[in-house]
Amino acid sequence: MKALNEMKLSFKSKSINEGFARGAVASFLMQLDPTVAELADIKTAVSEAVTNCIVHAYPDGEGMIYITAKVLEGRIFTVSVRDRGCGIPDIKQAMEPMFTTGGEERAGLGFAVMQSFTDKLRVSSRPGRGTTVTMTKQLSHND
Repeated sequence: MKALNEMKLSFKSKSINEGFARGAVASFLMQLDPTVAELADIKTAVSEAVTNCIVHAYPDGEGMIYITAKVLEGRIFTVSVRDRGCGIPDIKQAMEPMFTTGGEERAGLGFAVMQSFTDKLRVSSRPGRGTTVTMTKQLSHND
């Protein structure tokens, strides 16, 4: 499907940057004139994806997080959040609700939240090479 518009950004995996990422993606999404609910859904999904990178991808320090957002034909919005961190050895297990490698203070609901706020979630990962989470949302028509 043809991309009508696209943006890319990168930033350090610091928790203070989670709000920046959420706001930047939300600002880019505004060109589609989303409903309040659609905007909130995307912001929540991006927050979860970025938080996963911050908490899990670089357990021994900081690294970079990369986001690509695209507006596709037919009011389809995609956002990919990628890291070059430790990767996920078992994606199926990691996507199970309540599974976490982040210790007792983590609920293990990140992927479940991302799935519930988007139409499609794709996760690809290679241990030692990083993880990419791509989320797709079909926006309603505001006629």
